[in-house]
Amino acid sequence: MEPAPTHKQLLRWSEALAGIARTGLAFTESLYERERFEEVLHVAADIKAAVEEGNHDAVDVHGQVEEWLGSVGSGVPGYVTPKVAVGAVVGNDKGEILLVQRADSGVWLYPTGWADVGYSAAEVVVKEVAEETGIEVEVIRLVAVLDGLRVGMSQIPLYSLVFQCRPVGGELRAHPLECADVGWFAPDQLPYPLAGLNLWGDAVFSALRGEPVDVVYNNVRQPIWRGNPEHT
Repeated sequence: MEPAPTHKQLLRWSEALAGIARTGLAFTESLYERERFEEVLHVAADIKAAVEEGNHDAVDVHGQVEEWLGSVGSGVPGYVTPKVAVGAVVGNDKGEILLVQRADSGVWLYPTGWADVGYSAAEVVVKEVAEETGIEVEVIRLVAVLDGLRVGMSQIPLYSLVFQCRPVGGELRAHPLECADVGWFAPDQLPYPLAGLNLWGDAVFSALRGEPVDVVYNNVRQPIWRGNPEHT
């Protein structure tokens, strides 16, 4: 007997169903098909509500359906895809990594941000690090492409492009709204809680030491939908 689906799996299935339905609504002009796609959205919202049941921010099914419907576009602009975020792992000459503490959650992580329209991914990285930490950087290489929803670092579908950077100037200062704190940390003196260290830690610190590393990405599970949810 297969194990029961995990909350992580159920959330991913819910978002996948909602994405399929919203994309269908973007391309169809058939009233019959629209009704079916809207029904799929209700099923997806029910799944999401079941996952969040008992939490203080539990999902309101009607509100979630209305939110999804409100995001439906038309044609190609309405094709639902994961959002894109960028991250920066910055190392200094002392072998330390630059980390920020999120003001909203208190969790530590390397600087991150949404990919803004009009910028390349690398340009957003430079901008985000400067805004969040005051440190000016240059981008060296891509080190990871992570599915945030799959690895549990996000509650919405997103791909995170993580770049290795080196500092070239600036002064350390935390963004007054986004960051509670910011600092340089040695590998054996990392702050707590630090998000996703088991996913990116080995590759990132190897890269910061100048060692050759392959780009980290989420493996293909077999089967894709019922594969081991912990096989990242």
